[in-house]
Amino acid sequence: MEAVQDARVVVTGAGGGIGAALARRFAAEGARVAVNDLDAAKAEAVAAEIGGVAVPGDASAVVEDARDALGGTVDVYCANAGVGSGGSEAAGEDVWALAWDVNVMAHVRAARALLPDWLERGDGRFVSTVSAAGLLTMIGAAPYSVTKHGAYAFAEWLSLTYRHRGLKVHAICPQGVRTDMLAATGSAGDLVLAPTAIEPDDVAEALFKGMADNRFLILPHPEVARYYEARAAEPDRWLRGMNKVQRAWESGS
Repeated sequence: MEAVQDARVVVTGAGGGIGAALARRFAAEGARVAVNDLDAAKAEAVAAEIGGVAVPGDASAVVEDARDALGGTVDVYCANAGVGSGGSEAAGEDVWALAWDVNVMAHVRAARALLPDWLERGDGRFVSTVSAAGLLTMIGAAPYSVTKHGAYAFAEWLSLTYRHRGLKVHAICPQGVRTDMLAATGSAGDLVLAPTAIEPDDVAEALFKGMADNRFLILPHPEVARYYEARAAEPDRWLRGMNKVQRAWESGS
């Protein structure tokens, strides 16, 4: 892909799963990739594999270190790091705060750091790994669902606000992907996500097709578009259907 050749790319949460798949794909397309992960050993392993540079640490504060590692600028930023916080409204304040900080505010902080340069030169690409939960919802995971809605809203806001100034924004919204995060969802994930789960490489492929078409919304599971339309057109019917799934989960059937 011409737009990626020689681009300087940051991928957060890239020590495994979707992030590692994105880092590998960008590197294969000729990009120089900064691999970020809280786990330094994982970041360094992926960076060594793809000929990139490791920038371990908190995804909320990676931009400046990544700029230094990549030679002064960032062309593409993949806000991929996330936490799959389960629980209900009763989840602890710390659970809600972590979900908000990682799933939303890390994106906001990255945009603050990146936009002045991007708007000045009239070019930049922000990729947000959201989740179908950001368009729909996920049973048994209130903090995750709510903050992924926030991540989607922020990506949408960035796109509508700055697209005329050269900013390209993509929101990736897969359902189940075979990663450690899916495994951690337990019986809810087994019921809702596992039957149609795809591989992380499939998500990377969907992103590159979406970038080639300059599409904002990237749906690695095409059926999510139908669910999203149904949710908007008949919200009560959609909620009844989702409540049926909730009851099936609660009963263990």
